Amino acid sequence: MSNWNLPATGGHMEKQDGIYYQNMTTKMVEERLKKNDVLLLPIGSTENHGPSAPYGEDTYLDTRLCELVAERTGATVAQPIWYGSHPYHHLGQKGTIMIPEKILADYIAYVLAGFWNTGFRKIIIVNGHGQDYVIPLAIHTFGKKWQVPGIVLYTHFWNCAGDEMFTKDKGGPYDTPFVHADEVEQSWCLELFPEFIHMEDAIKVDKAPLLPAGHINTSAEDGAGPIKWYNAFGSCGMECICQPEGVIGDARMADGEKARAGVERTLDYLTKLVNDILEKYPAGQLPPIDKMTQRNPADIEAVVKGPNVPGGRHIYTLEY
Repeated sequence: MSNWNLPATGGHMEKQDGIYYQNMTTKMVEERLKKNDVLLLPIGSTENHGPSAPYGEDTYLDTRLCELVAERTGATVAQPIWYGSHPYHHLGQKGTIMIPEKILADYIAYVLAGFWNTGFRKIIIVNGHGQDYVIPLAIHTFGKKWQVPGIVLYTHFWNCAGDEMFTKDKGGPYDTPFVHADEVEQSWCLELFPEFIHMEDAIKVDKAPLLPAGHINTSAEDGAGPIKWYNAFGSCGMECICQPEGVIGDARMADGEKARAGVERTLDYLTKLVNDILEKYPAGQLPPIDKMTQRNPADIEAVVKGPNVPGGRHIYTLEY
């Protein structure tokens, strides 16, 4: 029997119920930090997902997962980053809002710095969009620029779900490989935000590969080839030319039941990650300063204390 109430119902973005940071008062945040200083940061996108799914699909995949984990663990969720980076073959697709990679990476790095300065120094990024080549850059930009002790980890729902994202011949529940707005992704949508999905409008649109099979891995990273999909140029046709409808695959085959085990596995993992971090480093405790930075100890001790306290300073006294 499942430990999770699925399909998920409703959201928390406009509720002051202790889930979202932006909905909390300063007093509420101060009390939260005494008990749990882990922040879940959803990073999604705004892009065309066809006639049966919303433009914010990749973001809602993150936020609904984060909300459920926050309810279970007491962690805090940041309101999501709605606009993401996109690979070349997304260029020009109507309805897709593209942010250049360097701009997004810098933006995320400064978001991390702001939350660190506030007291959330253990941050789990939850990504629901194909921008795997950008978020690691953001994390290391943050680390190199400020060089403060803390924890920033990047997770993706399809990595957390593992083989539950695969096709039946590889031990998974799906008939077709995960690409975009297809059987796989829309099944997850039906399990996490069914109220936004219109299955009566679901369509099928064929892929447009430009290379023989066996080289480029799938979105689910199921071992179909040694080259990750985002490490390629010229491997597939541009969406605005080949799939202007916004779908690559068969969204008509979507079923929330197919996604349930993968959603549960992802929720179980994220819950364990939050709990393991807090067990190792309870609220207010950080990894050893002398093992994470060679900055002047007095400077680091001051910013660890934080702004607005005796002897404390804000993070931007180090860098901005």
